[in-house]
Amino acid sequence: MKLDSSIAAVVTGGASGLGEATARALAAQGVKVAIFDMNEEKGQAVAADIGGVFCKVNVTSDDDVDAGFEKARAAHGQERILVNCAGTGNAAKTASRDKNTGETKHFPLAHFDMIIQINLIGTFRCIAKSAKGMLDLEPIDGERGAIVNTASVAAEDGQMGQAAYSASKGGVVGMTLPIARDLASEGIRVNTILPGIFETPLMNGAPEAVKAALAASVPFPKRLGMPQEYASLALEMVRNGYFNGEDVRLDGSIRMAPR
Repeated sequence: MKLDSSIAAVVTGGASGLGEATARALAAQGVKVAIFDMNEEKGQAVAADIGGVFCKVNVTSDDDVDAGFEKARAAHGQERILVNCAGTGNAAKTASRDKNTGETKHFPLAHFDMIIQINLIGTFRCIAKSAKGMLDLEPIDGERGAIVNTASVAAEDGQMGQAAYSASKGGVVGMTLPIARDLASEGIRVNTILPGIFETPLMNGAPEAVKAALAASVPFPKRLGMPQEYASLALEMVRNGYFNGEDVRLDGSIRMAPR
């Protein structure tokens, strides 16, 4: 797909981190970008900076997502590109014992459900609603649209405490090929990126010693990934018409240890 001002895109989680980098990279190619995010202040600022539109959207809400697409399409027309970066995570063992008191507990099921709702069901919700709109587009060189999702290396080698996060990201990987097959006859491609350890707002809150240790654990290059590197791969997945149904790790060849 050629990226220019005739193309509209929606980037979920586009107010920061991987999503912001992708929104900026698309806009730099002339693409009209709508940002879906919960952070209104940051989202508005990024949208203004790139000449896009901000839509306050909680991806767990049908009404929010519908309203977001309605606003984005009113501003830019039907999107041909969807990049799903909205997501979250937490960490807790499935069951554990307090070392001091001996008290036992299990992973809070409400927290498990929240992670699945945002990372997995939220991603699917946006895919389904965006693809429905893409069906009404006239194909360009046989294509109606391209969708890029964000999973994680935790989908394949999740660490201790990551059961919920790994399950949600594993679900994104698992649904990529079936969705690509569902939409293939309509000229809509679907791919997923599995990022490793990246410089994101969440990571930037970690102590420097922790960040340095994580960077040292990456075989090569020995550093954290940059959001612009994620954006570069996302744009290639959109541009390259033969890229379809793939789940690609972007991780400096790291394989996560148990902890």
